[in-house]
Amino acid sequence: MSTVTLKRTQRIHPKKFALWLGIGTVIMMFAGLTSAFIVRRAAGNWVEFELPPLFYFSTLVIGLSSIALFFAEKAYKANRHLQYRNLLGLTLVGGITFIILQYAAWMQLASYGILLRGNPSGSFVYVISGLHAAHVLGGVVLLGFFFVRAIPKPDPVQELLSEINPERSLGIEMLSVYWHFVGILWLYLLLFFTYYK
Repeated sequence: MSTVTLKRTQRIHPKKFALWLGIGTVIMMFAGLTSAFIVRRAAGNWVEFELPPLFYFSTLVIGLSSIALFFAEKAYKANRHLQYRNLLGLTLVGGITFIILQYAAWMQLASYGILLRGNPSGSFVYVISGLHAAHVLGGVVLLGFFFVRAIPKPDPVQELLSEINPERSLGIEMLSVYWHFVGILWLYLLLFFTYYK
């Protein structure tokens, strides 16, 4: 007589599935754009230029903000809510700083004579980095939302209910995945731009 063992299948939360589906879509979009960059570069009439130093500095900023969010998530799970809020605020400041640095880098490009409507090499850099900055801006909006929710509420019961809400924990986990993704995506794009100029 044989025994049948039933395995419990682990199902991914629908919100997590939607996040991963969205990330997959963004990966395909940027893969298509970088592929188009390579194909257009090979066609000729391509101006090579040095990337503005601010692109490299912004990479450091988004990397540090990603580290801050990693520790913020750990602090939340360990019920260290003040530390969580402070690290979340640091991540938010890092995200805003990244966007400001990207804008300043575009201004540097313009001062070099590399314009959006100029040579395709510059146009690709503006479009690709601009689309990435838009995704970072979406993350900054979410960070702001979570930061406001992390501010203590005057009613202790409401504060407790807010802190133990499982949906909030899921949201923080998903925000963390998204933020690390946009950081890694920027690192890929910077290396791509540096290599292919």
